[in-house]
Amino acid sequence: MKVTADRRRCMAAGHCAISAPTVFDHGEDGLVVVLDADPGEDAREAVETAEDLCPSRAIAVETAGTERVPAG
Repeated sequence: MKVTADRRRCMAAGHCAISAPTVFDHGEDGLVVVLDADPGEDAREAVETAEDLCPSRAIAVETAGTERVPAG
């Protein structure tokens, strides 16, 4: 699983850092920062929740070369 975040799209809602705090945080500017771009499978549910909750769709999760389509 590969996790990316587009800081240009981020609106600093904070859902990512709350949902998956070992993978995401916020920088001093309030925008998303990826702490772990290749988290283990144990983080999958939290990362996918963060992606689904992101109102600006700044979070992307790829698995085996396929980008996941977030819910909503």
